Amino acid sequence: MAFKDVLLTLTSYPEPTPVSVIDDAVSLAAVLDAHLAAISCEVHLEVRGSLLGDAIIDIPAMIAREAARSRQNAQELLAAFEAAAAKSGIRHETIFEQCATQGEPGLLVEYARLRDLTIMPMRESHERWDAEEVIFESGRPTLILPRAPRSRPFRLDAVCVAWDFSRTAARAVSDALPLLEMAKNVRVVTVTHEKALDSKRSAEELAKNLARHGIAVVLDKIDAEGKPIGEVLEAYVLSHGIDVLVMGAYGTPRWREFVLGGATRSLLSKPPIPILFSH
Repeated sequence: MAFKDVLLTLTSYPEPTPVSVIDDAVSLAAVLDAHLAAISCEVHLEVRGSLLGDAIIDIPAMIAREAARSRQNAQELLAAFEAAAAKSGIRHETIFEQCATQGEPGLLVEYARLRDLTIMPMRESHERWDAEEVIFESGRPTLILPRAPRSRPFRLDAVCVAWDFSRTAARAVSDALPLLEMAKNVRVVTVTHEKALDSKRSAEELAKNLARHGIAVVLDKIDAEGKPIGEVLEAYVLSHGIDVLVMGAYGTPRWREFVLGGATRSLLSKPPIPILFSH
Protein backbone atom coordinates (compact mmCIF):
# COMPACT_ATOMS: atom_id res chain seq x y z
CA MET A 1 0.00 0.00 0.00
CA ALA A 2 1.33 3.41 -0.96
CA PHE A 3 1.28 6.46 1.29
CA LYS A 4 -1.61 8.35 -0.32
CA ASP A 5 -3.13 10.15 2.68
CA VAL A 6 -0.58 12.05 4.77
CA LEU A 7 -0.98 14.33 7.80
CA LEU A 8 1.35 17.21 8.68
CA THR A 9 1.22 18.63 12.20
CA LEU A 10 2.17 22.29 12.63
CA THR A 11 2.88 23.55 16.14
CA SER A 12 1.51 26.98 17.02
CA TYR A 13 2.69 27.29 20.62
CA PRO A 14 4.92 28.18 22.38
CA GLU A 15 6.97 28.65 19.20
CA PRO A 16 5.63 28.08 15.70
CA THR A 17 6.96 25.35 13.44
CA PRO A 18 9.67 26.67 11.09
CA VAL A 19 8.34 27.36 7.60
CA SER A 20 11.15 25.19 6.20
CA VAL A 21 9.33 22.16 7.65
CA ILE A 22 6.31 23.01 5.51
CA ASP A 23 8.49 23.10 2.41
CA ASP A 24 10.01 19.72 3.30
CA ALA A 25 6.60 18.12 3.88
CA VAL A 26 5.20 19.49 0.62
CA SER A 27 8.29 18.22 -1.20
CA LEU A 28 7.80 14.77 0.35
CA ALA A 29 4.10 14.69 -0.58
CA ALA A 30 5.05 15.54 -4.16
CA VAL A 31 7.51 12.63 -4.25
CA LEU A 32 4.85 10.28 -2.83
CA ASP A 33 2.08 11.71 -5.05
CA ALA A 34 0.01 11.92 -1.86
CA HIS A 35 -2.76 14.08 -0.49
CA LEU A 36 -1.38 16.21 2.35
CA ALA A 37 -3.51 17.61 5.15
CA ALA A 38 -1.93 20.18 7.48
CA ILE A 39 -3.35 20.60 10.97
CA SER A 40 -2.59 23.37 13.45
CA CYS A 41 -4.26 24.01 16.80
CA GLU A 42 -5.07 27.14 18.71
CA VAL A 43 -4.14 25.97 22.20
CA HIS A 44 -5.44 27.32 25.47
CA LEU A 45 -3.31 27.30 28.59
CA GLU A 46 -4.64 25.55 31.66
CA VAL A 47 -3.56 27.66 34.63
CA ARG A 48 -5.01 27.16 38.08
CA GLY A 49 -5.84 30.55 39.53
CA SER A 50 -5.71 31.80 43.12
CA LEU A 51 -6.78 34.94 44.94
CA LEU A 52 -3.16 35.99 45.43
CA GLY A 53 -2.22 35.12 41.85
CA ASP A 54 -5.19 36.98 40.42
CA ALA A 55 -4.25 40.01 42.54
CA ILE A 56 -0.68 40.06 41.23
CA ILE A 57 -1.22 38.81 37.68
CA ASP A 58 -4.38 39.03 35.61
CA ILE A 59 -4.40 35.31 34.79
CA PRO A 60 -7.49 35.32 32.54
CA ALA A 61 -5.96 38.17 30.50
CA MET A 62 -2.66 36.29 30.25
CA ILE A 63 -4.44 33.14 29.05
CA ALA A 64 -6.35 35.18 26.46
CA ARG A 65 -3.12 36.79 25.18
CA GLU A 66 -1.37 33.44 24.81
CA ALA A 67 -4.39 31.91 23.06
CA ALA A 68 -4.44 34.85 20.63
CA ARG A 69 -0.73 34.34 19.98
CA SER A 70 -1.30 30.65 19.34
CA ARG A 71 -4.25 31.41 17.04
CA GLN A 72 -2.23 33.90 15.00
CA ASN A 73 0.68 31.45 14.65
CA ALA A 74 -1.67 28.63 13.59
CA GLN A 75 -3.39 30.78 10.99
CA GLU A 76 -0.09 32.03 9.57
CA LEU A 77 1.31 28.49 9.39
CA LEU A 78 -1.77 27.19 7.59
CA ALA A 79 -1.65 30.13 5.17
CA ALA A 80 2.03 29.40 4.45
CA PHE A 81 1.16 25.75 3.90
CA GLU A 82 -1.71 26.65 1.56
CA ALA A 83 0.62 28.81 -0.53
CA ALA A 84 3.41 26.21 -0.68
CA ALA A 85 1.03 23.34 -1.49
CA ALA A 86 -0.78 25.33 -4.19
CA LYS A 87 2.54 26.30 -5.77
CA SER A 88 3.69 22.67 -5.76
CA GLY A 89 0.39 21.44 -7.20
CA ILE A 90 -0.14 18.69 -4.63
CA ARG A 91 -3.59 17.69 -3.38
CA HIS A 92 -4.05 19.27 0.02
CA GLU A 93 -6.30 20.63 2.76
CA THR A 94 -5.94 22.64 5.96
CA ILE A 95 -7.38 21.79 9.37
CA PHE A 96 -7.73 24.35 12.16
CA GLU A 97 -8.60 23.11 15.65
CA GLN A 98 -8.93 24.53 19.15
CA CYS A 99 -7.97 22.63 22.29
CA ALA A 100 -6.33 22.85 25.70
CA THR A 101 -2.56 22.45 25.71
CA GLN A 102 -2.80 19.08 27.48
CA GLY A 103 -5.38 17.86 24.97
CA GLU A 104 -3.33 18.55 21.86
CA PRO A 105 -1.41 15.22 21.78
CA GLY A 106 -4.63 13.19 22.00
CA LEU A 107 -6.25 15.30 19.28
CA LEU A 108 -3.31 14.69 16.95
CA VAL A 109 -3.48 10.95 17.65
CA GLU A 110 -7.13 10.94 16.57
CA TYR A 111 -6.26 12.51 13.23
CA ALA A 112 -3.13 10.36 12.78
CA ARG A 113 -5.09 7.12 13.16
CA LEU A 114 -7.02 8.03 10.02
CA ARG A 115 -3.94 8.72 7.84
CA ASP A 116 -1.38 6.47 6.17
CA LEU A 117 1.52 8.51 7.54
CA THR A 118 1.96 11.46 9.89
CA ILE A 119 4.76 13.99 9.42
CA MET A 120 5.83 15.81 12.56
CA PRO A 121 8.50 18.48 13.02
CA MET A 122 10.84 17.97 15.93
CA ARG A 123 10.32 20.37 18.82
CA GLU A 124 12.92 21.31 21.36
CA SER A 125 14.15 18.36 23.44
CA HIS A 126 11.98 19.23 26.45
CA GLU A 127 8.83 19.30 24.32
CA ARG A 128 8.82 15.83 22.77
CA TRP A 129 5.46 14.74 24.19
CA ASP A 130 3.31 15.25 21.06
CA ALA A 131 5.61 13.22 18.81
CA GLU A 132 5.94 10.40 21.32
CA GLU A 133 2.17 10.23 21.81
CA VAL A 134 1.55 9.96 18.07
CA ILE A 135 4.33 7.41 17.55
CA PHE A 136 3.13 5.11 20.33
CA GLU A 137 -0.63 5.59 20.19
CA SER A 138 -1.64 6.24 16.57
CA GLY A 139 -0.99 2.73 15.24
CA ARG A 140 0.45 4.35 12.10
CA PRO A 141 4.02 5.24 11.08
CA THR A 142 5.33 8.68 11.97
CA LEU A 143 8.00 10.60 10.06
CA ILE A 144 9.95 13.04 12.23
CA LEU A 145 11.53 15.96 10.38
CA PRO A 146 14.55 17.92 11.65
CA ARG A 147 13.93 21.57 12.46
CA ALA A 148 16.92 22.77 10.43
CA PRO A 149 16.21 23.71 6.78
CA ARG A 150 17.28 21.21 4.15
CA SER A 151 19.89 22.18 1.58
CA ARG A 152 17.88 20.55 -1.24
CA PRO A 153 14.34 19.30 -1.98
CA PHE A 154 13.33 15.99 -0.44
CA ARG A 155 14.16 12.88 -2.43
CA LEU A 156 14.43 9.13 -1.93
CA ASP A 157 17.88 8.32 -3.27
CA ALA A 158 18.88 6.29 -0.21
CA VAL A 159 16.82 4.82 2.64
CA CYS A 160 18.32 2.95 5.58
CA VAL A 161 16.64 0.37 7.85
CA ALA A 162 18.00 -0.04 11.38
CA TRP A 163 17.59 -3.79 11.90
CA ASP A 164 17.93 -5.57 15.25
CA PHE A 165 15.69 -8.63 14.71
CA SER A 166 13.01 -7.17 17.00
CA ARG A 167 9.24 -7.03 16.64
CA THR A 168 9.27 -3.24 16.38
CA ALA A 169 11.96 -3.33 13.68
CA ALA A 170 9.89 -5.83 11.70
CA ARG A 171 6.83 -3.61 12.04
CA ALA A 172 8.85 -0.60 10.89
CA VAL A 173 10.02 -2.46 7.77
CA SER A 174 6.43 -3.42 6.94
CA ASP A 175 5.16 0.13 7.48
CA ALA A 176 7.99 1.60 5.42
CA LEU A 177 7.55 -0.64 2.36
CA PRO A 178 6.09 2.21 0.26
CA LEU A 179 9.28 4.21 0.85
CA LEU A 180 11.58 1.25 0.36
CA GLU A 181 9.94 0.39 -2.95
CA MET A 182 10.43 3.94 -4.21
CA ALA A 183 14.02 4.38 -3.01
CA LYS A 184 16.88 4.09 -5.47
CA ASN A 185 19.08 2.46 -2.84
CA VAL A 186 18.18 0.63 0.38
CA ARG A 187 20.64 -0.27 3.10
CA VAL A 188 20.00 -2.48 6.13
CA VAL A 189 22.32 -1.81 9.05
CA THR A 190 22.72 -3.88 12.22
CA VAL A 191 24.67 -2.50 15.17
CA THR A 192 26.53 -5.29 16.95
CA HIS A 193 28.00 -5.53 20.48
CA GLU A 194 25.49 -2.99 21.77
CA LYS A 195 22.90 -5.46 23.08
CA ALA A 196 22.06 -9.14 22.71
CA LEU A 197 20.58 -9.84 19.28
CA ASP A 198 18.41 -12.77 18.25
CA SER A 199 20.46 -14.08 15.34
CA LYS A 200 18.43 -17.20 14.55
CA ARG A 201 17.16 -15.34 11.51
CA SER A 202 19.80 -13.05 10.03
CA ALA A 203 19.61 -9.82 8.06
CA GLU A 204 20.21 -11.97 4.98
CA GLU A 205 16.76 -13.48 5.55
CA LEU A 206 15.27 -9.97 5.62
CA ALA A 207 17.05 -9.21 2.35
CA LYS A 208 15.35 -12.24 0.77
CA ASN A 209 11.97 -11.02 1.96
CA LEU A 210 12.54 -7.53 0.55
CA ALA A 211 13.84 -8.97 -2.73
CA ARG A 212 10.43 -10.55 -3.25
CA HIS A 213 9.06 -7.01 -3.19
CA GLY A 214 11.56 -6.01 -5.86
CA ILE A 215 13.80 -4.27 -3.32
CA ALA A 216 17.53 -4.94 -3.55
CA VAL A 217 19.41 -4.10 -0.36
CA VAL A 218 22.96 -3.62 0.85
CA LEU A 219 23.65 -5.24 4.24
CA ASP A 220 25.99 -3.61 6.75
CA LYS A 221 27.08 -4.52 10.26
CA ILE A 222 28.69 -1.97 12.56
CA ASP A 223 30.46 -2.66 15.84
CA ALA A 224 29.17 -0.20 18.44
CA GLU A 225 32.62 -0.18 20.08
CA GLY A 226 31.11 1.01 23.34
CA LYS A 227 29.33 4.01 21.81
CA PRO A 228 25.61 4.74 22.32
CA ILE A 229 23.55 3.24 19.51
CA GLY A 230 21.97 6.58 18.64
CA GLU A 231 25.43 8.05 18.08
CA VAL A 232 26.45 5.07 15.93
CA LEU A 233 23.35 5.31 13.75
CA GLU A 234 23.70 9.07 13.35
CA ALA A 235 27.29 8.73 12.15
CA TYR A 236 26.27 5.97 9.75
CA VAL A 237 23.38 7.80 8.07
CA LEU A 238 25.39 11.00 7.68
CA SER A 239 28.43 9.24 6.22
CA HIS A 240 26.30 7.28 3.71
CA GLY A 241 24.12 10.16 2.54
CA ILE A 242 20.90 8.56 3.78
CA ASP A 243 17.68 10.48 3.04
CA VAL A 244 15.39 8.62 5.48
CA LEU A 245 16.15 6.32 8.40
CA VAL A 246 13.57 3.62 9.22
CA MET A 247 13.50 2.18 12.72
CA GLY A 248 11.25 0.73 15.38
CA ALA A 249 10.38 2.83 18.43
CA TYR A 250 10.73 1.32 21.88
CA GLY A 251 8.86 2.41 24.98
CA THR A 252 5.45 3.84 25.79
CA PRO A 253 4.41 7.48 26.13
CA ARG A 254 3.22 7.07 29.73
CA TRP A 255 6.56 5.76 30.94
CA ARG A 256 8.77 7.34 28.28
CA GLU A 257 11.35 8.71 30.72
CA PHE A 258 12.01 5.22 32.09
CA VAL A 259 11.77 2.78 29.22
CA LEU A 260 12.12 4.80 26.01
CA GLY A 261 14.77 2.94 24.06
CA GLY A 262 18.25 4.45 23.87
CA ALA A 263 18.28 4.93 20.11
CA THR A 264 14.71 6.21 20.09
CA ARG A 265 15.42 8.74 22.84
CA SER A 266 18.67 9.92 21.27
CA LEU A 267 17.38 10.33 17.74
CA LEU A 268 14.08 11.91 18.81
CA SER A 269 15.97 14.61 20.69
CA LYS A 270 17.79 15.86 17.59
CA PRO A 271 17.15 13.86 14.40
CA PRO A 272 19.97 14.37 11.86
CA ILE A 273 17.71 13.40 8.93
CA PRO A 274 14.03 12.48 8.51
CA ILE A 275 13.29 9.35 10.57
CA LEU A 276 10.31 7.06 10.09
CA PHE A 277 9.36 5.57 13.46
CA SER A 278 6.96 2.69 13.88
CA HIS A 279 5.71 1.05 17.06
